[in-house]
Amino acid sequence: MPVQPERPNMMNQPDRLLSAKEVFGIETDLMVPAFSQRDEHVPEIDSVYRFNREVTLAILAGFTHNRRVMVQGLHGTGKSTHIEQVAARLNWPCVRVNLDGHISRLDLVGKDAVVIRDGQQVTEFQEGIVPWALQRPVALIFDEYDAGRPDVMFVIQRILEQGGKLTLLDQNRVLDPNPHFRLFATSNTIGQGNMNGLYHGAQRLNHAQIDRWNIVATLNYLPREEEIAIVAARVPALAGEAHQALLSAMRAVAELTRKGFAAGDLSTLMSPRTLINWAENLAIFPDPAHAFRLSFVNKCDEAERAVVAEYFQRCFGRELDESFALQPAGR
Repeated sequence: MPVQPERPNMMNQPDRLLSAKEVFGIETDLMVPAFSQRDEHVPEIDSVYRFNREVTLAILAGFTHNRRVMVQGLHGTGKSTHIEQVAARLNWPCVRVNLDGHISRLDLVGKDAVVIRDGQQVTEFQEGIVPWALQRPVALIFDEYDAGRPDVMFVIQRILEQGGKLTLLDQNRVLDPNPHFRLFATSNTIGQGNMNGLYHGAQRLNHAQIDRWNIVATLNYLPREEEIAIVAARVPALAGEAHQALLSAMRAVAELTRKGFAAGDLSTLMSPRTLINWAENLAIFPDPAHAFRLSFVNKCDEAERAVVAEYFQRCFGRELDESFALQPAGR
């Protein structure tokens, strides 16, 4: 016989207000609701994370005013991490779902399953992630939103509307959203598909669904000094004045790859994630050229490696293919 799942506890709610200026270090008078207690779904705080003001304000608007927020931008800019780090400082439970071509409607909504209760087989509805999160004070993040199959994405179209309910046809149930449920998404292409060949698997999404997102923020690569500071924070061995010249040269190479990509000279570019990988790999391969080859050059098309080598030579004053001496990084 069918068994109805237990109703979640609806009493948990934000119980304090935080100053966005004090917590996130951005200029604003906004006071943001937050939880006093953390639970298992609250992300860990990254103490060295740096917040982009515009994107942070957009995400905080989502938490404070229940707006549906999409963060769009190139890979490696930290879109999902940005949302998670805001949630971490608000003690707001957060669940991240990576959408891909294998995610089905049943994964999102749920399905009937046979379970053993009191020694008997019973049919029980197993909630998918959407109804589970919808009924709780949870921030649900759809990561790589434009990689989801368009037919599957229609499942969430109704809940994109503020106060939108979810109808479970198989259960003859209509779910009301928890007042503190929040919905976010990240996207590389804002639903336009793989136009430049950089994001294989990205889908063209229905414009009526994209239109339901209340706020779309763009997270670009950080200014030079901020990006260098982040790399130094991630790799403490490269912190300090002694390594500033090295980090500056590395960031300059990354900037040239981004300009080269924009100009059509390269089919790939160095994201902040790749730059951090390069810095981390210096602890293993102390020569910057060697670490650079292993971190980025070998990912490039062979026909484009001469261009990348030129970028390296311009920034480091040496040829990329010079034999390297195993010297400590930064010397």
